[in-house]
Amino acid sequence: MKFALRKAVTITAVIAGLGTAAAAQEYPYRDITTAVVWGAGGGTDSINRMIMAEMEKHLPVSINVINQTGGVAGSNGMVYVSNQPDDGYTLVGLSESNVTAAVQGGWDKKFDYWYPFIVGGSPDLISVPANSPYNTIEELVDAAKAAPGTIPAAASGAGSIHHLNLLAIEQGSGATFKFVPYKGSAPGQEAAIAGEVALVVTSLAEQAALIEGGQLKPLAMLTADSVEIAGMTVPSAFDSFDGLDKYLPLKQAIGFAVHNSASDEIKAKLGEAFEKAIASDIVAEWATANNYDVGGQYGEEAQALFATLESTFAYTLKDLGATTVDPMSLGINKP
Repeated sequence: MKFALRKAVTITAVIAGLGTAAAAQEYPYRDITTAVVWGAGGGTDSINRMIMAEMEKHLPVSINVINQTGGVAGSNGMVYVSNQPDDGYTLVGLSESNVTAAVQGGWDKKFDYWYPFIVGGSPDLISVPANSPYNTIEELVDAAKAAPGTIPAAASGAGSIHHLNLLAIEQGSGATFKFVPYKGSAPGQEAAIAGEVALVVTSLAEQAALIEGGQLKPLAMLTADSVEIAGMTVPSAFDSFDGLDKYLPLKQAIGFAVHNSASDEIKAKLGEAFEKAIASDIVAEWATANNYDVGGQYGEEAQALFATLESTFAYTLKDLGATTVDPMSLGINKP
């Protein structure tokens, strides 16, 4: 009995010693997992796989990327990661669209639950089918003003970044379109090509192949800068409508996050690796090839950007009658 007791005490001491040793090790000492809330092959997934591969080069561990999809506005993935310890070993791969999860009942937290890192996003633009009679944004807007609410427009689902950009161009130009919601960018673009709608608002990254293939005709960027693609210059809508900068640009914010309650050491280590990755030629080349603008914000700066998006998205959805939770009850103030 005494031998057995001594053996049990020894094993307990060894286990305790291992736990103490692990706790004393500097972060990170084991592999990290990033759970992307959207599906494999999409923009958020692709960006996370790219940036994690670059960050690995500046960390002593590997970063494994998985997909945790489903729920409301990516809520399944966020709930999954929020239920993991805040030890920095489970990150969440997300985008600006996730800020609507709370007001749509997907989870019960403001977005400042996260400490985010923004890799970047692709700017939105307005395009029409290749055989459209409209060749400029001015022609399209004039037609919409002449027959308010009759020209059908696709811009993903209600409250998406693309829908908000459509609303912004309406507010800035005085035009009114007939919004037709679709379950994502691809179906909306397909609808434009098929002639089901007269225009589509999605990102340059999503439209690029269709523009280069001659299926879509770009009319205007919804950012301050023009863009060169397929041998043509796509002008900025800002050049055509004074005061549009009051409403635009509303940009994508794609990246990842760790629990905001994580330690300063964890945030600093991730931040250091992120800064080095963002500054790499690989990221610059990837962004150029895929029509993305590099962001690079993280921590408080990124939280401020997401707070603005959260407020704008939440109250737009409320005005559309598409919320199940009052934004004010979550502490989300009006923009």
